[in-house]
Amino acid sequence: MSRIDRIFADARAEGRKLLMPFVVGGRPSIDAFGDVLRGAERAGASIIEVGIPFSDPIADGPVIAQAMDRAIRDGVTPAKVFDAVHAARDSLSAGLVAMVSYSVVRRWGGDAEFAARAAQAGFDGLIVPDLPVEESAELQAAASDAGLSLAMLVGPTTEPERAARIVEASTGFVYVLARAGVTGEGGQMPEMAARIADLRELTSLPIAVGFGVSSAAHVRGVVQTADAAIVGSALVRRAEAGESVEQVVGELAGGLA
Repeated sequence: MSRIDRIFADARAEGRKLLMPFVVGGRPSIDAFGDVLRGAERAGASIIEVGIPFSDPIADGPVIAQAMDRAIRDGVTPAKVFDAVHAARDSLSAGLVAMVSYSVVRRWGGDAEFAARAAQAGFDGLIVPDLPVEESAELQAAASDAGLSLAMLVGPTTEPERAARIVEASTGFVYVLARAGVTGEGGQMPEMAARIADLRELTSLPIAVGFGVSSAAHVRGVVQTADAAIVGSALVRRAEAGESVEQVVGELAGGLA
């Protein structure tokens, strides 16, 4: 059983729901990134998404895109993020999932090479938001060989037949978008119960909901029906303004109570 599978299985057995914060790799600095990961875990993160900085992020809104641009201008590279994760891995029990553009995967030698290097660095899974399910078979196999999960994304307007293909291709968990478009903070969260119920008819995998989840109240609402809440832009915005990631994650984790 992979670390991601075990974390979700333990949570289900204990009746717990999970918080999955998103942080930009190498922010606020590559030297401090291990402390960011440890702080997020101390504050209640069970799985942490690490965004690999990329110059043209497909699914990310302006807050995350700007943070990634700052990281790149500071000299942060995927290799440096992997090194920082490797250095921190033994001090963490949280799952670590790399959110990465498929362009980066290709540049790093392709599916098998990237998956192997991610696993060696200490990642437990991958999310590749710009990889269509129809083109994902090679990465699915590479991730499986490396012991990584590969969570695919289901959008709010994804048709049932395509949703079935996506959840069948996913491992670890299914990433469900609460809204269409790019990442960003939301006002009122859309009603997700019916959508999640439909997906549970298709898969026994845990379901994590992201895109627009911005507050402890949003987290509380999401985990009424989902297994995990993903918070990205709201956390990144506050971290970029100088707030402690540990403090912000702690506030968000209040929604799990």
